[in-house]
Amino acid sequence: MADVSDINALGQVIRRARKQQNLTQEQLAALSGVGPRFLRELEHGKETSRIGLVFAVLSTLGLSVQITGRGGDT
Repeated sequence: MADVSDINALGQVIRRARKQQNLTQEQLAALSGVGPRFLRELEHGKETSRIGLVFAVLSTLGLSVQITGRGGDT
C-alpha cells in the first residue's frame, strides 16, 4: 500500500500502476472515460477539483482509496 498524502504522490501511484499494466496514457484515459489531458495533469500532480474523474481512473486501474485519521483511526 502506498502512503498518499498529496496530489503529487497520488499522481506517482497512478503513473506506476498504469505502467505496470502496460497502458499508455491515451489507453487509460479512454478506458476510464477521461480525457488524455486530464490524465497527464493528474499524473503530474496538478491540483484539481474533479475528484469524480480521479476515482474513475483509480477504479480502472483496480486501485482504491483508504481514508485514515492522523492517529490511524477513521
